Amino acid sequence: MTHCDWLVGRQIVVVGRLSGMSPRDFRRLLAEHDARQVESSEETATLVLVGDDLWPRDEATSPLTALDECTRRLIRQGTAELIAESVLWERVGLIDATPDVRKLYTPAMLASLLGVSLSIVRSWQRRGLLTPTCCVHKLAYFDFIQVTAARRLAALTAAGVSPTAIVRSTLLLARRFPDVACPLGELPLVVSGRQLLLRQGEGLVDTAGQYRIDFDALDNALDDAREDRPQDTDVPAAQRRAVPNILSPTAFHADAPAATPDELLAAAAELEENGEFAAAAEACRAAIVAGGPTAEVCFILAELLYRLGDLPAARERYYMAVELDEDFVEARANLGCVLAESGQLELAAAALAGALECHIDYADAHYHLARTLDELDRRDEALGHWRRFAELAPDSPWAEEARCRLEA
Repeated sequence: MTHCDWLVGRQIVVVGRLSGMSPRDFRRLLAEHDARQVESSEETATLVLVGDDLWPRDEATSPLTALDECTRRLIRQGTAELIAESVLWERVGLIDATPDVRKLYTPAMLASLLGVSLSIVRSWQRRGLLTPTCCVHKLAYFDFIQVTAARRLAALTAAGVSPTAIVRSTLLLARRFPDVACPLGELPLVVSGRQLLLRQGEGLVDTAGQYRIDFDALDNALDDAREDRPQDTDVPAAQRRAVPNILSPTAFHADAPAATPDELLAAAAELEENGEFAAAAEACRAAIVAGGPTAEVCFILAELLYRLGDLPAARERYYMAVELDEDFVEARANLGCVLAESGQLELAAAALAGALECHIDYADAHYHLARTLDELDRRDEALGHWRRFAELAPDSPWAEEARCRLEA
């Protein structure tokens, strides 16, 4: 039976709230498979779907405790199958598994935890140095191993190591340890000076497997390596300096050689990493001209415009990203933040509420909506979002603020 066949014609009782899909998208999914949602009282259900919020985390607790007597009877009679929400997403082929987002970090949380800018976290993700555990409507979530990798990336960046040198070291580690999914997060690595070293027994070796003793020589060698372009064909095109002559801030003009959208976006990423935000924004605009607007490119451009301090332009690009993809939750949330910063609090609250409509367990959106509602003197509504944020992200860098607000 295929993924599509499994859901066709199902009569589904939903217990609790679905965290992996908005109600609108769930209704759309059912319509596509000629299935429908029913009440347990109709006694026609063939599937009982329990939201991950209510599904027990330990094997000692039965999921039946979350059900009413009518629904339990349908399951006891064998007319309805009982499954968790995550199983549904797996069976219909939407995901391989549904991690618990309460144990994960969003890019914004990770940036706050490490004390780096959000754009740096995004650049690590674009280069493949961080791999999301899962994505919900384009919103990335990172687990503890990726957090460990991010800490090492932050240390290397602070030491002055270039992204190109970090990518090269990561590729070498991946080749030496093919069974390790995340070398930066799982191997016993040490940041020494400007080099990433691997601890083996009592000694240290570099990422190529050479033992290292003369650390001054190491620093000099790495300084030379930082100036080199990666030659390895395994490096994805988006991580290479594919069009060197468009990296100059003055290179974007009518006589510039033609470049593909991917090459222009690669140039924009390098310009952003070098702090040349205006040139990076021009590269994004050129990519839109070359390949047409997409939600992702509009989002990147909006973030660059925000860093340039052009809030009205950033706001319009966030609006455009949402228009192109209405389920782009991070674009909705960022739009809400820009609107709030611009003093448009009612519109900000609406944008953040829209993000939660798409992804109800988006902790960042609960946090920013709570702050916005507080500013609007809608204290009771704000408390609900402070409480939900504290439940979803108890280890977040912003969790203490939430706890103080709830105690007050």
